[in-house]
Amino acid sequence: MNKNTLIIITLLIVFAFLSCEKDEFNSSPNIKLEFSKDTILFDTIFTTIGSATKQFTVRNPYNRSIKISSIKLAGGSTSPYRLNIDGYSGNTLNNIELRKKDSIYIFVEITVDPNGSNLPMVVNDSIVFSFNGTQQDINLLAFGQDVHKIDGEIIGNEHWTADKPYLVYNSMLVDTLSTLTIDPGAILHFHKNSRLLVKGTIKANGTFASPIIFQGDRLEHDYDDIPGQWDGIWLIRGSKDNIFNFTEIKNAIIGIQVDTLANLSKPTLQLTNSKILNMTSVGIYAQGSTIYAYNNVIANCGQIAVALTIGGSYEFYHTTIANYWEYSTRTTPSVLLNNYYLDVNNNVQVRPIEKAIFSNCIIYGSKESELIIDKDDNTVLNFSFDHSLIKVNQEQVDDFPSSFTQNILNENPKFKDYNSNDYELDTLSVAKDYGDKEIGLMFQFDIQLNNRTLDNGPDLGAFERIENN
Repeated sequence: MNKNTLIIITLLIVFAFLSCEKDEFNSSPNIKLEFSKDTILFDTIFTTIGSATKQFTVRNPYNRSIKISSIKLAGGSTSPYRLNIDGYSGNTLNNIELRKKDSIYIFVEITVDPNGSNLPMVVNDSIVFSFNGTQQDINLLAFGQDVHKIDGEIIGNEHWTADKPYLVYNSMLVDTLSTLTIDPGAILHFHKNSRLLVKGTIKANGTFASPIIFQGDRLEHDYDDIPGQWDGIWLIRGSKDNIFNFTEIKNAIIGIQVDTLANLSKPTLQLTNSKILNMTSVGIYAQGSTIYAYNNVIANCGQIAVALTIGGSYEFYHTTIANYWEYSTRTTPSVLLNNYYLDVNNNVQVRPIEKAIFSNCIIYGSKESELIIDKDDNTVLNFSFDHSLIKVNQEQVDDFPSSFTQNILNENPKFKDYNSNDYELDTLSVAKDYGDKEIGLMFQFDIQLNNRTLDNGPDLGAFERIENN
């Protein structure tokens, strides 16, 4: 046998050995795969709308490969769940070789069929792993919710009840001369980039026990307070007589945008007993409009909480404006008053603010000053801050001395827990009992229906603290 023949035989033996080693699987019935999760849980999923994608890993902890004969959904082809196993899409995959100490990724999605019920449904299934004559499984659990789906629609006169949630896809419009009436307890969800546009009128009249909720459609708990999940509410020029009472508007870009007034005898927007929370940009953005507001909380906005621009007429009573925005660096104050704009030719166009009243209010936050008066002297900007707690530079107060009356300046109001959007007052707050009593009588009950007239004076802001004796 010559030298070359010996080398060839030796290589063949080595290759054969390696091939045998590759094909030698761990066949013990006692081995176990390792999973990064034992249950894949989906929060509430809307019917007909696909879920977010969940993932987990499957690991072989042993020093020999494992041959998984099948990975499949127990529910088979009728399961509402869908799998992607290491790049393969399907509900069953056979003969998977999982090498020693290696892992594979599995991705899971679900679409829930409607059942016509308002009650959430529980959707169970499992992923079954079969190997070496044994099985392991991963539990799949989702809560499905049937909805009224509104997809880019223009609606006329409609009455929305609280029988089941509403899901707005691709925005919606309440048409001119039409009214959308929303019952207490209704919940409106908006998909990403969707908006509620109103050319006519919206009457969202909730109650303390059953507020009306406007929010995004991501219901995982991680998204409870994430801003920017939808676009917001826009009361377009010509919209009139809008009412939001006991409502919660949260996690959008702009809470409510209110354009030029359409009815001189009534406010474009009456906002009462409501909360506007966690806006990427602005809580209330008014442009030459009229707003009448009391018992409201506007909090945590990336730019401005309340922007009253291009003139108009505004009244805010017992309102808490608090801005501790932490998602980025905020450079603007919480409240802006402005009586002009620049046109397309960069010329100044003035618009008077006939009145901007803030009485028995709190305006506070993390910036050095939370108020800016942007005034053009060629038209009026009539405003007043009366019996309110304000974080403001003293220079602004000195510039408009007649517009500030009996206020508390730059004192911490001591909210209970602003990190969790709790803006009730601590027992040591300087805002307790400081309000104007006549204003307190006008708005006898606070946002929680507590009576403001039973102690030494009304507390500032939306909440009346009730001491337990």
